[in-house]
Amino acid sequence: MQDPHGLCGVVLAAGESSRMGSDKALLPWPPPAPGAEPPRSTLLSAGILALEPHTRVVVVVAGKNADLIATTVAACAAYMVRNPDPDRGQFSSLQIGLRAVFDHGCDSAIITPVDCAPLAPSSLVLLCTSFQSAVAQNLWAVAPENNGKHGHPLLVSRELIRLFLDAPVASNARDILHAHADRVEYVAVPDDLSHADIDTPKEYALRTEKALPPAS
Repeated sequence: MQDPHGLCGVVLAAGESSRMGSDKALLPWPPPAPGAEPPRSTLLSAGILALEPHTRVVVVVAGKNADLIATTVAACAAYMVRNPDPDRGQFSSLQIGLRAVFDHGCDSAIITPVDCAPLAPSSLVLLCTSFQSAVAQNLWAVAPENNGKHGHPLLVSRELIRLFLDAPVASNARDILHAHADRVEYVAVPDDLSHADIDTPKEYALRTEKALPPAS
């Protein structure tokens, strides 16, 4: 899918996954059925490959786990940049990823944390198409929505990227979006966004149950 706005994928994967107990980027995805062999794909590889058809390039922001996930990033033909101090918080990783967007000659981005499982392909197509229309109407961002719940990925234009980059490193992306709510469009998708983030083994198990097909 060609994107006239030079869309760059940004996957934020620099967190320490302390509550999960293992690196969330390497959790098997889609989840294996009970008793089945785990798939070779992971949250990280699934996230990269979901964004790839809609982008010129995908950038992964790593932290202390850079060596651990480097093989997966390379196998998916993505690029990795490293946050030297991820303890500063996710916004610092976002800024590093957005600088890489401009470094790769792109002028807009589709951003997702690695622990948000990819939306359905049709939903990603809808978001990218809606983003093109939104930019033409001088809007700055598009995000998915379901039953009042907002989720990822977030698609942002050059104007919003500049605001993120100019903000203090201690800032919060949500606060910046709220301050410019009139420039943000939320697009209804059928995907369940109520438990989008996966931070703990319990949440991973919950998402596993939702992702598995019903028993026949």
